[in-house]
Amino acid sequence: MAVLQVHKGTNPGQLYRLDGDICVLGRHPDCDVVLDIGAVSRQHARIVRVDGEYFVEDLHSRNGTFVNGEQIQGRYRLADDDRVKICDLLFTFHHESPTRPAADSKARRTPEPEIAMLVDDEMAISSTVISKLDVLSSESGLRVAVRPEVKLNAMIEITQCLGGTLDLDVVLNKILDGLFKIFAQADRGFIVLRASPQAPIVPRAVRHRRESADAVVRISRTIVNQVMSAKAAVLSADAASDERFDMSQSIADFQIRSMICAPLIDSSGTAIGVMQVDTLDHRARFQQEDLGVLVSIASLAAVAIEMAQMHEKAIQQERIQRDLELAHRVQRGFMPSSPPTLAGYSFFDFYEPASQLGGDYYDYVFLPGGRLAVVLADVSGKGIPAALITAKLSTEVHHSLLSEVEPSLAMARLNLAFISSGWEDRFITLALAVVDTAAQTVTVANAGHMPPVLRRGDGRLQAIGEEISGVPLGVAQDSAYGQTAIALGGGDCLTMYTDGISEAMDAGGQCYGIARLWGQLGQTSGNGVTDVGRRILDDVRRFVGQQPQSDDMCLICFGHL
Repeated sequence: MAVLQVHKGTNPGQLYRLDGDICVLGRHPDCDVVLDIGAVSRQHARIVRVDGEYFVEDLHSRNGTFVNGEQIQGRYRLADDDRVKICDLLFTFHHESPTRPAADSKARRTPEPEIAMLVDDEMAISSTVISKLDVLSSESGLRVAVRPEVKLNAMIEITQCLGGTLDLDVVLNKILDGLFKIFAQADRGFIVLRASPQAPIVPRAVRHRRESADAVVRISRTIVNQVMSAKAAVLSADAASDERFDMSQSIADFQIRSMICAPLIDSSGTAIGVMQVDTLDHRARFQQEDLGVLVSIASLAAVAIEMAQMHEKAIQQERIQRDLELAHRVQRGFMPSSPPTLAGYSFFDFYEPASQLGGDYYDYVFLPGGRLAVVLADVSGKGIPAALITAKLSTEVHHSLLSEVEPSLAMARLNLAFISSGWEDRFITLALAVVDTAAQTVTVANAGHMPPVLRRGDGRLQAIGEEISGVPLGVAQDSAYGQTAIALGGGDCLTMYTDGISEAMDAGGQCYGIARLWGQLGQTSGNGVTDVGRRILDDVRRFVGQQPQSDDMCLICFGHL
């Protein structure tokens, strides 16, 4: 029988049997394992048994669940002696009841890394702070009442620590190194940051001066929120002995005697986090001068942090850009590199996504009996999701066309394949034209796409297959599709397009429109299908002008010489 053994916390050595398939751990009395600690969420985590294996999952707790020192995301498979940490509590997992005491387990032999957590407390900061210093940003800089030599020494110290790196983690650790040099009485320091105005506040760097200090750093969410919202640094001279701190677990548990906390203000005047140092020694309390020095350091640190964050975002954006460029090349590889060569026929094609990854798709598939399938499709949506579907579509199109003789049956098979893939919120419109060189015909099947337009050699225009068009792929499992065959004689041209052509917009928000497209198709062409395709694209570009492309564009023209 699998068990959790308490290594650190209340009742070390206690065993919790994991009897059922699901065991919930949390503060609520209805949990299978009740952890009566304030920092633990009501339903914090659960352990799930699947086919004899055990997995731990965090249940969106405030302070996270850790296995072997790493915060888990999603489901994590547990192995014997794995260390499961929930706030201050440390467990070891065993498939069978352990034969040795908890002190001998891997959890004892391997030290725990420092973990910081924000703790909700009910401390009213206005009733406990003995000094407050407003942090004002202006073109002239911070206005702080600090002796010049003290401020200068602090700035030199922290500037030296911050020089030469744009790595955010390195910057934060160097800031803490500098704080510990400047404030010799500090026992603990930390920096919490918010990546964006909508993002949560996250502890990013923590430091203990004493190696024996508790690895879990509890940070008062109340102090952090109020320092950031007021943009004011605060000083408390004897936090732990003040009866007004009774509700603050972060103060009482660490027995803080004095603390100073300052906001980090970026160049736009936004509070992006705080830095705090505190001490256990009641003989070395922080003074008003220390608060001023911390504010001065915070102003320098905020600049360094903002630059490091910008550098981090730039690197991340560059990485995303490289990934998108690679994905663009991969997606383009699913489509033809050039028009096909088919005796007696000429082809023109054009494809341009609105962004690096698009949802339009086209292809040419050679079939038995001298036939050629021309495929044009438009996946609902844009960007990465649509691009992923086009990759799947490419494989399924080839398989369906080579498995069925009739285009209508190939379309039905393609619809079933798409539905079985589980893309419930997506659909595809697709037009299919199969050229039979022996019979000199084209057979058209359509799944909710704009009908191909046939231009006869004498200039007459006709929409092909409008009456037999079925619903888009992925809408209904039992969809049936029809087909229609037409003769394709000398000088005839068939045009297929996506709505990026017909719905291209000008500066006034007007669409190019099918009528204007037909107008271009109806003009006399002396140079075959290539002239038809280029004339359409040139006219669309003239119509759109300087407006950015709003949708993927795909155009295919082919005809009998």
